[in-house]
Amino acid sequence: MNGCGWPLARFVLKRLLYSAVVLLGVIVVVFLLIQVVPGDPVRIALGTRYTPEAYASLRHASGLDQPPLTQLFHYIGNVFTGDLGVSFRNGEPVTTTLLERLPATIALAIAAIVVALVISIPLGTWAAMREGRMADNSIRVLSQFGLSVPDFWMGILLIAVFSTALGWLPSAGYRPLSAGPVPWLEHIVLPAITIGAVTGAIMTRYVRTAVLEAANAPFVTTARSKGLSRRRVLVSHIGRNALVPVLTISGIQLAALLGGVIVVEVVFAWPGLGKLVYDSVAARDYPMLQGAILLIAAIFLIVNLVVDVLYALIDPRIRLS
Repeated sequence: MNGCGWPLARFVLKRLLYSAVVLLGVIVVVFLLIQVVPGDPVRIALGTRYTPEAYASLRHASGLDQPPLTQLFHYIGNVFTGDLGVSFRNGEPVTTTLLERLPATIALAIAAIVVALVISIPLGTWAAMREGRMADNSIRVLSQFGLSVPDFWMGILLIAVFSTALGWLPSAGYRPLSAGPVPWLEHIVLPAITIGAVTGAIMTRYVRTAVLEAANAPFVTTARSKGLSRRRVLVSHIGRNALVPVLTISGIQLAALLGGVIVVEVVFAWPGLGKLVYDSVAARDYPMLQGAILLIAAIFLIVNLVVDVLYALIDPRIRLS
């Protein structure tokens, strides 16, 4: 392996080890939190369906009839083999339900982050290049307004206008891309704009700050003194060096969206991870809740790992840190 490849490989291996340790810690913490929840989770989950036979059967199927330490080791082993238990609510495997819900969450997260980038990159760059002027002040006020607006309120407003009043788009539900691009797009537009607008407001401020810091760097002054055009300086020098902090906030926001936006998914009846978490809490479905939390944590770790690798590819100095 050449001198360039080894530092990058070592960097990736370190991040993989770090992610594995963090995931193991999350598994233990989630297991312990469920253990200290007041009441008997099996009895609560059964509700009016309770019978001694159903109680004993569900308790045995969930492994709750074993000592806590044995449960923990079994749970850790099962997690790493993909077995997250059985739902208290419907008796379905947790892993199967999570995999069924994941495509809807991925589709919404990607669509929302695209909307956010389309909003934030032009506005943040424009504001930074006109620092202190009317355009800068207007964009900063607009982004602050976007930060202050609750996403559920924006979702309800969009439904009222585009679904109820105009009848252009459906107010709820999800259609997979396999059902056709038009039904998929019709259902994803409103929730993606709802989330993307709020996320875009957050990212606009970060883009502005990143571009300002890069624009005031000495190497940009040098490039301008050499007579390079404004566009070339912006693209080749300012844009490239502002990319790392922008990538940071984009990765964080994407990881958060992949974890499920609970309120927005409930408003639009979007069958993603966020709504699954909401339904699991309401039904006291602890195995499903455990599995969803672990999947969300794994998504965060995967996205952060990808962002770290992209850092290393963009800026080789990061590989040596």
